[in-house]
Order: sequence, then structure tokens, then C-alpha cells
Amino acid sequence: MMKQLVDKTGPGTRVANPGTTENALPGDLMTNRQRVQLVLVLGASIAIGPLTIDMYLPALPTITAGLQTTETAVQLTLTGTLIGLALGQLLVGPLSDVVGRRKPLLAGLAAHIVASVLCVFAPNIAVLGALRVLQGLGVAAATVVATAVVRDLFSGASFARIFSRLMLVMGLAPILAPTLGSGLLRWTEWRGIFAALAVLGALLIVVAAFRLTETLPVARRRHGGVGATLRDYRGLLNDRAFVGLVLVAGLAMAALFAYVSGSSFVLQEQYGLDEQQFGLAFGAGAVGLIAATQFNVRLLRRYTPQQILVSALIAGTAAGLLLVMFAVTEFGGLGTLLASLWLVLAATGLALPNAPALAMSRHSEAAGTAAALLGAVQFGIGALSAPLAGLFGTGSVPMAVVIAGGMAAALIVMILVVPRADLGTVDEDLAVALH
Repeated sequence: MMKQLVDKTGPGTRVANPGTTENALPGDLMTNRQRVQLVLVLGASIAIGPLTIDMYLPALPTITAGLQTTETAVQLTLTGTLIGLALGQLLVGPLSDVVGRRKPLLAGLAAHIVASVLCVFAPNIAVLGALRVLQGLGVAAATVVATAVVRDLFSGASFARIFSRLMLVMGLAPILAPTLGSGLLRWTEWRGIFAALAVLGALLIVVAAFRLTETLPVARRRHGGVGATLRDYRGLLNDRAFVGLVLVAGLAMAALFAYVSGSSFVLQEQYGLDEQQFGLAFGAGAVGLIAATQFNVRLLRRYTPQQILVSALIAGTAAGLLLVMFAVTEFGGLGTLLASLWLVLAATGLALPNAPALAMSRHSEAAGTAAALLGAVQFGIGALSAPLAGLFGTGSVPMAVVIAGGMAAALIVMILVVPRADLGTVDEDLAVALH
């Protein structure tokens, strides 16, 4: 039924919604069962990104010793993955607007499988870092295609709700990833983690091939080659509200990845947690983030995405400042540090679905390109935040400063750059969609 709706109407085309006087996108006419299937398929595909980023985190200290390198150099392998994710989305997004969503997704997953196999045999940190870039390029397809597919079928508050559900499914990945990595390290060395990623990639490519239908009909695909792509990017960059919202999402992601890249060293080396304890602590933070994304669905029944986003950034900035204070003073030890970290993650869980929802609702005509720019900025800024914390050491203070700085900068951009007037129409549309 989903394929039939898309073929008849085309994503981005509003159709009469039976029983109401409003119009609806094709996704709004899907049954609950079809929506659940869509979320599961997209969540399974996009989960390879968090797994690729997080599964090897417990092994960072052992990789440092095994390849006889420095902690900063090992952290740069995470940066390489994020750079691949950013650049890959800039390429895959416009491509998916031209050839459809399925082909780039399948090609990206195939590239990820090849890179994962080669990582198993990486002889030094330079080769491992280069292969991690290739891994990032591969999973970029899953990230950008998933966002574009949701935008093909939904808009406004419906987009925010589906994206929140999608974050629930994909959020299991960062919860399970460090635990899975820790478990694997009990039976194998760090290279076995990349072998497991190759197997997971093979399973996901099968799921995507058989369960994801094309959501962008030929009639709605973009034409005009490189020139048209550049015009699309220029149009997006000329939209001040879109650019501001993209920066907000990127800065919130920077706070998240500063935590991801620095937490293994802080919790294991500074506070003495073993690999299993680190996996549990990291997973607890991911639970808070996911719980916030699901609470966001309830909040959307009463508040607009913009209201939720601003409140989340204020709360996240306050929690980030507390984190810095506890890191500097060591007041309360590990308990207060983790509590403030988890508060920041919960605020991030409210910010991340709403900033993309507001941004993507402005540009249905080039959803793939818009999703590419959104994802590239998110992971590009995240790539910068990962080594930034490590540049000043691997302790809790540098990590806390970068986390708090990311949330504070996001709040400043939201207040000073994103014009309220430009979001008025979007908020009205979202309010209509909620009823």
C-alpha cells in the first residue's frame, strides 16, 4: 500500500485526507502497521552508523597500545568516520534526488562492508584511519536516505513524530554498541569488532534490498546535473532560517560526539571503570537520550517544535555548565559527573528531532539535498568536536568544556540567527497537523 500511495501521488504532493478537510502527504495515509514497518526498516538501515561509531569505543585504549600510537591519533579514527559521514552525505543526498533512494543506500552499505573487512587487517593507525573514512562514506548513504525517505512521505509534526520513533529504533544501537564491543573483547581482540561490523552490514543490505520500497517516483526526480545540484545548495544556503536550524542541529551533535569520543578515556582511565562497566554507563546515557526523543512525541501534542527546541537548548546549556563545574571541582565524584552528562544527553534527545523537522519542512522540493546538507553539517561539526576535546587532554574537563560550548553555541544561534517570523508559517502548519 505504501508503494501504491507514493506511485499515485508522489512524495511532497498533498492529497485529500479522508474524513477531514485538510490535505495529507502519502505517509499520512499509511496504516499504523505500515508506519511501524517503515520505522523498523529505516531504523535497521540507519543503525549501522551508530554501531560503526560506538562499537569500538571500549577498545580505544587497547587499539592505542596494539598499534603503538597515541590516544589523540586513535581519537582521530573517530573523526575520520565522521568526516566520511559528512562528505558522503553531500554526495549521496543530491544523487538520491536524481536516481532515487534505494540504489545509493545499497551501494553505501556495500562500501561499508568492504571497508569493515579491510579494517580487520589494518597494519597501522594511518591505514585504520583511512578505512574509517571509507566506512563513514558507506554509512552516510543510510543516514541521508533515511531522512529523505521520511521527508518524501511526511512533513511538519508528522515528520517530527516519525523521526522521534526512528530515533527510538536507531537509539538501540548506541545502547548496545559499547556493550557488544565489550562482550566481543572478552573473546577476541579489537579487530574482531570490525569483523562483526562487516557481518552486520551484510545483514542490513539484505533487509534494505527486500523491505524498502522506492519512495521517490521518476516523475519527481531532479534533473540538470551538477548545475542543478549547485543551484539547490545555493537556494538552501540563502535560506537564513534553514541554515540557522542546520547549525543548531550540528552544534547539538558536536556536544554529543564530544561525549562519545571522550567518555571511554574519562570513565575508564580517569575513573577506573572496566570495559563492561563503561558499556553500562554509556548505555545508561543512551537510554536517557532515547527516552527524551519519545517524550518529544507527547510534547508535540501541546507545543510546537520550535518551543520544544528552545527549551531543550536552554536546559542543555544549564546542564553543560553544571558538568563543567563538577569536572573542574570534582565535587561528588563520578556520580555528579554522570548525572550532569545524562541531563545534557536528555536535552540533546529533545533538540535533535525538532531542529531537523523545522529545517526539512521548509524544502520538500529537494529533500535529499537538504538532508545531505543537514547531515553533513551535523557530522562535520561533530568531527571537529571529537579531536578538539582530545587536543587539550583526555580528562573530564576538556570533554565537559566542549560539550557545554556546543550546547551554548546552539542556543545562541537559535536566538540570534533563526528568525522567528520565518518559522511562523511552519509552526501553523505543524499545529494543523497535530489535530
